[in-house]
Amino acid sequence: MLYPLKFEPFLRPMIWGGERIASYKGFETPVHAIGESWELSGVAGHESIVADGPCKGMSLPDLLARYGAELVGRANYERFGNEFPLLVKFIDAREDLSVQVHPDDRLAWERHRMKGKTEMWYVVDPLPGAHLRIGFDRPVTPEAYAAAVADHTICDLLRDHPIAEGDVFFLPAGRVHSIGAGAFVAEIQQTSDLTYRIYDYDRPGPDGKPRELHTELAKEAIDYTVPDDYRTSYERIRNKDTELVSCPYFTTHLCDATFSVWCDYSALDSFVVLIFVAGGGELVDTDGNRRPVRQGETLLVPAATSGVTLFPGPKGLRFLSSYIEGPAEG
Repeated sequence: MLYPLKFEPFLRPMIWGGERIASYKGFETPVHAIGESWELSGVAGHESIVADGPCKGMSLPDLLARYGAELVGRANYERFGNEFPLLVKFIDAREDLSVQVHPDDRLAWERHRMKGKTEMWYVVDPLPGAHLRIGFDRPVTPEAYAAAVADHTICDLLRDHPIAEGDVFFLPAGRVHSIGAGAFVAEIQQTSDLTYRIYDYDRPGPDGKPRELHTELAKEAIDYTVPDDYRTSYERIRNKDTELVSCPYFTTHLCDATFSVWCDYSALDSFVVLIFVAGGGELVDTDGNRRPVRQGETLLVPAATSGVTLFPGPKGLRFLSSYIEGPAEG
């Protein structure tokens, strides 16, 4: 019988990585400068491994091959097969990340025979002064973009967003962005590791040489439109499920619970990923499986599970829930 699954995190040291992920997740590690913790991954070569329970040691592709639609839902299994369709991370930036952009599905397939990348960020625990650069601050032509990269002024064209806990940003493929120093975010995205690095502040990589840039590849991938507001507005009400993002690639909700919350998945033809961003408590599913939960953990609730109840601890329990419903548009 399937049960809510926890996976071993894949810790990625990065030249811009910080020291907060391990303490946030509640473990010790000799690894330093951890920029990313991949909580749930179907990316080839880095597929997540079940951490505990009867399925301990199984990879996500192994689970999908054995359980198929029971794990991810009928429609998702038909569309994605044995590749899990979402990648979930925690990101801790001690320094600014590179300015980058991700191609959409069409361009990614034409150029690389890969999927594009649409993603979202939920700000978990920013340091004072933390910021994100997202989108252009004014209309920019492809020629002006290329010139700004060449003369190292590309950041002057980007909108800078001071951030606070709970801020949400949706990043459709094509939107230029950079995570700024001091940011700590949860990221939900398509299963893709395809990134065009536009600008990296002329800093050396681990080998002492500048990291590869993809400024020309990015030129056609960028969406040059300038919306009024890049930030996702929502009203956070305690003990109420609030939709943050709904797109063809994922739907994500936030719940800030101070008393028990019943999550009904009986009508949903999808897995649900639960990302615990603050507090702790206990989860009980409709099959009687129980497990403690805490901030920094991510659980995969199988599609065959009709619902879960979350019981917050004394400090409450704040969590994101993400799933895929309906066919993705290519």
